[in-house]
This record gives sequence, C-alpha cells and structure tokens, in this order.
Amino acid sequence: MKKVLAKWWEPTDNDRILCTLCPRYCKIGEGQPGFCFIRQNHDGKLYTIGYGKPTGFAIDPIEKKPLNHFLPGTEILSFGTAGCNLGCKFCQNWSMSKAKLDDSNSLNASPEDVVKLAKQHGTPSIAFTYNDPTIFGEYVIDISKVAREEKIKSVMVTAGYIDKKARKDVYKYIDAANVDLKAFTERFYHKLTFSHLDDVLDTLTWLKNETDVWIEITTLLIPDENDSSEEIQKECDWILNNLGDSVPLHFTAFHPDFKMRDKDRTPERTLTKARKIALSSGIKYCYVGNIHHTEGQTTYCANCNEKLIKRNWHSVTSNILIDGKCKKCGKVIDGVFN
Repeated sequence: MKKVLAKWWEPTDNDRILCTLCPRYCKIGEGQPGFCFIRQNHDGKLYTIGYGKPTGFAIDPIEKKPLNHFLPGTEILSFGTAGCNLGCKFCQNWSMSKAKLDDSNSLNASPEDVVKLAKQHGTPSIAFTYNDPTIFGEYVIDISKVAREEKIKSVMVTAGYIDKKARKDVYKYIDAANVDLKAFTERFYHKLTFSHLDDVLDTLTWLKNETDVWIEITTLLIPDENDSSEEIQKECDWILNNLGDSVPLHFTAFHPDFKMRDKDRTPERTLTKARKIALSSGIKYCYVGNIHHTEGQTTYCANCNEKLIKRNWHSVTSNILIDGKCKKCGKVIDGVFN
C-alpha cells in the first residue's frame, strides 16, 4: 500500500506522533493509525495512506452536495476515500467513512488523473465528499492546485472539524464548501459525533470572514435530537450574528442508518417548520433536502420573492437569473453563478 509522508504532525515523548490536522489531536503509536484510519505512524513518521486512493468516482448534480448558489445546474465530479475524523452514529455514508483502506476497495489516481477525469466529463468542478476530506488534506491541496491551473473549481463537503493552522493550507485553492453544522448543542456533538461544536463554529466564521470560499450550511435534522424550535432558532441567530444573512442554509431529512436505526425518518413538517424559522429570522435563502418539496428547493429573490431557480429534487428545471441578478427587480443574488 502506497504511503505518502503527511503534513501537520510532530513527534512527542514516548515514541508517539501528535497529529495536528484536526482538533482530535491523536497521539499515535508506532504502527498504529489515528482515529481516521488513514493517517499512520511508521518508523516515527506520520504517513497518509489515503493519498491517491479514492474509493470511487461519480458525476453528481452540484445540488446534491448540496450547493444551490454555486454554479447551479452544473455537474460535479465527486469522490472520497476511506475513513473519517468524526464518529457520527447517524452517518449516512458509514460504509465508506468507517471502512479501512485496502487495495480491494480503492482505486489509484494521481491529482493530475483526477483533474483529467473532470475535464474528460466536462464537469466545471470537483467535490471532495462522501467521507470528510479533511483527513486527506494533502491530496486535496494537490488536486485543487492542479484544478485551479486548469480553471476547474474545487469544493469541500465537510464537517469543518479542522485545526486552525492546517485549514489555511487545505483551503488555499478551494472555491466553495458545504459545511455540516450537525446540531447546535455541545451535548449532541459530544454524544453523537465524538467532536466539539465550537471548533466547527470557528471554522465557519473563519471561512466566511477570512477567505473567499463560497459557503453553504447543512443541518441534518434528527427527531428528538436536534430538531426543537428552540435549537433551530439559536442556530439561525448565530448564523445571522456571525456569518450574515446571505449564507444559504439547508435542513435535510434523516433516515435510520448505521448506529441510529431506532429513530424514525424526519417528518416533512419538521423541515418546513425549520425553514420557516430561518426565513422569519432573516436568513435570505433556506432550503429543505432529502424529500421532494418544490417550494423548499426553489431559490427566491430575497427582495421581491420572484421564483428564480426552480428545482425538482436535484435537477434545475428553470433558471431565470440574468448575470446573477433577479430578472424581475434586478437585485443581486448572493452566490457564484455562470
């Protein structure tokens, strides 16, 4: 199995390595992996075995990421690797995020190969997704750098759980990100993801205020865990106060999976309630996902309420934006548009 020397680590006493890529800060013994599986200590050095080893590629509509204000209606080349630095009990992609990388379930693809594949299929952007791309940050950097040289955009689909120093490297050539804000309580993060809320909020604030990365936020609403009106209101208030009113917010439906098969699916009424709270709070753009809901998947002008981009699930059926502006009133719509 190919090993590539990792970034973001330092040796410690007692022959362990401290991985500084994410706030988990794993101390890794000789021959052992970190929590994510794919960063390993060999002979006193940290290696990433996920570099150049995607578990498969797909061509997706960009709305599936979900990104509704970044090149809407286009396709995106999507891939991930094995492993993850979170331990979400409700993971919808657990067959990948909890897999250990081996030659039987992965491919070989250099950064140049990935960009070439995007060009062959005519996709204007590449998504690092399925598992959290933070853990293969070295690969992300090299692919996104080559992609930018070829005028192809790069997208992170991530939980935002990354070290403050490492993120400056990982996001250097990234154009857009959808960040999972999984809940708005530390209890939820600690109990159900084995991570911490404040680190994710810090990443969101940094992305919005200190980078040019276009961001959208997704919250998967799980019955009786993070779907109360009070928690949704607190989340919306925080977004408005720290990120502003122009960051699109997606509320998506949970389905029973992985270690949370005892929960029911999220009712449609929960999603529409959350969307109403967000819009009433002053968030300009709020969507619902994982259900078929025409109104909740349509982009409206925040000024005159004109229907600008109509969607059927992940397919754009109508787009009347003109140079990123409302056709009716001329208001500029926040986002990155063709």
